[in-house]
Amino acid sequence: MTETTSTGNRSLFSAATLHEAAGRVGALPARLRPAYAGATFSGPARPVVCPQGDNLWLHRGVYAAQPGEVLVVATTGEEEYGYWGEILSVAAASRGLGGLVLDGGVRDTEVLGQVGFPVFAATTCMRGTIKDPEAGGGFPERVTIGGITIAKGDMVVGDADGVVALPKARVDEVLKASREREDKEASMMAALRAGASTIELMGLTP
Repeated sequence: MTETTSTGNRSLFSAATLHEAAGRVGALPARLRPAYAGATFSGPARPVVCPQGDNLWLHRGVYAAQPGEVLVVATTGEEEYGYWGEILSVAAASRGLGGLVLDGGVRDTEVLGQVGFPVFAATTCMRGTIKDPEAGGGFPERVTIGGITIAKGDMVVGDADGVVALPKARVDEVLKASREREDKEASMMAALRAGASTIELMGLTP
């Protein structure tokens, strides 16, 4: 499902293709965007929960996760904080983690691309966090972001279009459907270049 690049794992299929091939499911909220141009990842999810304004469990997550795993982080509360920045990106890259999906804020965005660790977040925010060992948080078996539940080991893929999560039991099925979809679209685009119309090819006539 993936190919290895200098900055991590890239899916063989786009997030949008995987979403469509899975039956139009698994799309995480559109607010989760790459923190820098060109960020992309593909890997098994490692769910994390952070209390509002506290990033201790992100530091712990960097060292609890296995190489290739993607930290998928739900934060509690609605106030904005910068939970992640350059230091954590360098730490995660040195550990060989696959990427970060954070339903919260990140900072140091001008240099995150230089580090090259794939970061997807809901917003950019400079507001600092604390590290309170009594504040809660942890590594649950699953987290829910925007109504989508992501379990440990589920496949998550992020690119310029956003992030999609696929249950690990469906990955092979979705990959097969993705290949079929791309082959069909390639044939359609060849027909369009030869003069056909989308109305004709997609059966959109009244």
